[in-house]
Amino acid sequence: MRVSSILRKFSTVLLLAGAVVLGCCAFVIARAHVFQWREARFLAFLLTGARQGAQAGHADNLPAREPRPKLGALFGELQIPRLNLDTIVVQGDDSSILRSGAGHIPYTAMPDDPGGNVAIAAHRDSYFRPLRLIRPDDLIVIKTPAGVHRYRVQSIRVTRPGDIALLDNTGQRTLTLVTCYPFYYVGSAPDRFIVRATAAD
Repeated sequence: MRVSSILRKFSTVLLLAGAVVLGCCAFVIARAHVFQWREARFLAFLLTGARQGAQAGHADNLPAREPRPKLGALFGELQIPRLNLDTIVVQGDDSSILRSGAGHIPYTAMPDDPGGNVAIAAHRDSYFRPLRLIRPDDLIVIKTPAGVHRYRVQSIRVTRPGDIALLDNTGQRTLTLVTCYPFYYVGSAPDRFIVRATAAD
């Protein structure tokens, strides 16, 4: 009798613990969705204002170079139409940022840098999961408050984590996407999946 009572109480504790864990996961996912929705609306508002300003003849008032956002601020939106991948990009690449979207690696170029290399990272089990299906010549679109930038995929490779030379400037407008690999690895994945694209504008 005593053993069965203990087992019932233990089962109840396990059920409650499971409910708490599921509730926490649901909260994190919901918060990320709300963040993505809110930032996408804000970016659309900024882009509409920029277009209206250009049509009204105020293009001379736009900055000569695209300003670098503050850490944690909206960088833009990344889209890969063939993969139905669409995610907000935030300035920075720490763990709190990557829970909410993709992150622009801070020391890499801005999209209007003529010789730069824009590097964006995201988790393989969330926002960059569709990258496992990417192919050469796929279109990648980056929308920032300053405009829309288009790239075509040139190469796909797997590297070790220490290969940071892939983030160096290339002498032309380049985009590098980074995520962990293998995509279905359990635990901390040992390699990095790298997508390199060049400007198609």
